[in-house]
Amino acid sequence: MFSLLAWPRALAFSALLFTWTPYAYAREESIHTSSVTYCNPPETLLIQRLELAFFPANNSISFNVSAASVQANVNVSANLFLNVYGMNPVNVTLDLCGILKGALCPLPMYNFTGADSLTLPSSLGIIEKIPGIAFKIPDLEGFAQLTLTEVNTGKVKACVQATISNGWSAHQPAVAWTLGGVTLGALLVALGYSILSPESMIPFRFVELMYLYQAIASSAFLNLNYPSVYRAYALNYSWAMGLISASLQSSLQNSINHMRHLTGGKLADAIGGSAVSLVNRKLSPYNSPTSNLVLGFDSLKTYLAESNFAAELSARLPKLSESFSYAGLERRDTIVNGLVQTVTSTSSNVLQVGLPIYVNTLHIATANAFMTVFICALCIFAIAIAVFVLGYGILALVQRIRAKRHPTAEPIDFDYPSFVISWFLRVSLVMFFPFFIFIFYQWTLEDSWLSIFLAVISFIAICGFVLYPTFVTLRLANQESSFVLYAKSKQLDRNGPLYAQYRPERYYFFVPLLVAFLLRAIAISFVKPSSEAQITILMVVEFGLVASHFALKPAKTKGGDVFTTYIAIMRLVSTALMIAFIQRLHVKAIPRVVIGIVIALAWSVAVVITIGNFAWTAVAEIRAYISSYAITPRRVSANIARGTSMGAILEKGAVADESGSHHSGDGSGESLPFGGSLGRGLTTHEIEEVSRGRPRNPTPENNVPFNPYNHTAYPISPASTVTTMEPPSMSSRDSGTLTVGSLLPRRWSFSFSQPGSPAGSSFGHQRNSLTPSPSEAGSHSNHSTSAGVSRNTSLRVHQPRHEDIQEEELLSTTTTRPTS
Repeated sequence: MFSLLAWPRALAFSALLFTWTPYAYAREESIHTSSVTYCNPPETLLIQRLELAFFPANNSISFNVSAASVQANVNVSANLFLNVYGMNPVNVTLDLCGILKGALCPLPMYNFTGADSLTLPSSLGIIEKIPGIAFKIPDLEGFAQLTLTEVNTGKVKACVQATISNGWSAHQPAVAWTLGGVTLGALLVALGYSILSPESMIPFRFVELMYLYQAIASSAFLNLNYPSVYRAYALNYSWAMGLISASLQSSLQNSINHMRHLTGGKLADAIGGSAVSLVNRKLSPYNSPTSNLVLGFDSLKTYLAESNFAAELSARLPKLSESFSYAGLERRDTIVNGLVQTVTSTSSNVLQVGLPIYVNTLHIATANAFMTVFICALCIFAIAIAVFVLGYGILALVQRIRAKRHPTAEPIDFDYPSFVISWFLRVSLVMFFPFFIFIFYQWTLEDSWLSIFLAVISFIAICGFVLYPTFVTLRLANQESSFVLYAKSKQLDRNGPLYAQYRPERYYFFVPLLVAFLLRAIAISFVKPSSEAQITILMVVEFGLVASHFALKPAKTKGGDVFTTYIAIMRLVSTALMIAFIQRLHVKAIPRVVIGIVIALAWSVAVVITIGNFAWTAVAEIRAYISSYAITPRRVSANIARGTSMGAILEKGAVADESGSHHSGDGSGESLPFGGSLGRGLTTHEIEEVSRGRPRNPTPENNVPFNPYNHTAYPISPASTVTTMEPPSMSSRDSGTLTVGSLLPRRWSFSFSQPGSPAGSSFGHQRNSLTPSPSEAGSHSNHSTSAGVSRNTSLRVHQPRHEDIQEEELLSTTTTRPTS
């Protein structure tokens, strides 16, 4: 039976379930065209729109076609070819003169614009021929090709290719925005932690998170035959490389195009439609060894000539002179501005694999890639400068207000210039890898002298921001010692982002990482003609990093070594798996897709682990920061209220009576937050000294601990209910004063005398002031409840050696009590 508290939770869950139910079923299973290209120069058939979709739920097909036939007296046969993951489930040739009662022979000359939905006969068995996974697997690799061949001459009159999709993709803008939001939050946390300490691990974990994003994005820049699903997955991290997805009418990209053309740029601008349409037909998603396929057999000729479907279609054709609205098929702009790309085996507009396909998918021209990253970097540096100027203003304002309210207070001890320099160094380290890739790639394009000039300036700037601190750090360590780098100085505050996360013996470990970035950029940009050389260089680099992590163990903690070694192994394994994408190996499409999905999942796990490691490190550091201030007067008062042992309290300089109140020996104890007072044996400042690691004064092992219920060896007068212990002074009992109230030094000891024995004292020339008189002992006997200790117990104090007194400082205070 549900409790009263369970019903609200059940109602909330039900509301959430019904809220998300429409979205769960909003996407209907379908297969549709995603891009259209001519596979032969158009002669007979001109196409402005070609959208087809098949819905298995009702076995129907929907279309939206805008085409025109421009040649008269053309008798053609049609070949329909379907390629899915390199397989050919459909390859049909139809004689158009033998179907639809000859309505398409010769091919009529008129503009055809129409949209409708038709139910296919179940006897065709289309659903049985399409596996169910085709409607669910992301980034489906397949295309349909329609070829019209003249019957008499065998000449191809028209050839159209359309890639097919099911609507699912590994490239999700929501994922990119979520990763960006998490990264922005991590940046703010890292910024706050770096204020507390230049050696905090949080900023380093943030930089490593950015490195991981960049590694995933750049892994799709190589000259490899990537499966479509992996390329789409890598697009989620394009923003980490400074590549922000642009719209078709982006003012930024139009401005860059205009600038390039004015400064000698000759390369093409970004295409208006999908970049997939310009991919080499031998690569994914086409997986076709030839571009023009005019092979087939007459499998549906008889059926289409005799079935009712042919008659129905023939009756509908005259009515499709105008566009109709139809349900179930979303509007897809597969063709923009009536322009259909022409891609043949001899075309020069085919996109090269690697970085060109990647950036053009984001609607960024290949020649615009560097300028896009350059402008993005300028925006980042401008924002950083604005934030740091605002921070300086706030700090100056706080200093001024503080000086007015507390004129004698010292100024805030915070080296703000070093803080700013360290963060500019971190930003430069994050931009180091993307800049080198696109600078080198721009040099290979030889397009626009202004872009090349800005690339040279950027190269010098990024080298100055990163290589100069590297030189200063290595020189200082070589001239003096690596341990000098970790001293509290400007060197650590400013250049610490390079090495502070490593052990002093391994301070130089950041150098192999910078060299690895440089070699990766060279492999991507300068070695792009050879995929084998690219993979070889990257394998050597990643293997060297893994070996160095195992051999040097650079991190300060074992957990840090495990984490960084895991990331290095992840990069090595991913690079090794990409060998299957080399074109010369001719790995089948399905194995390549499986390997691509495995790599994407492995990268995703690494991202989750890195974000989790960042959060764990942040929580651990804040807990350590809080625990460093755990022992405070409030903590002492709370411990006493809980009944902490008197020995522990004596070590802190405070003694509690049975009522839980705290008083100094002279009755003037300092007030505590919990209503007690702090004994004068240890001040608030001294307690803070203890909380910061000051050693406590332990008692020798041969001492007898105090009984919490019988802790005084003399009668307690109303004037002083609680006292603390200290070595006796040279004053006599007869003088009317008694010196008590502070901690014994480490080498002082005290013990209880046997009943009836004289209270001996090392101060033999005086009467021991700690030995009570018989009357005092009798008055105190009703306060003692210990079963093993006599009520006449006296405290015998042993004198320390002279050298011990010189070795340790006696914390003593004097408390005056009236004589009995």
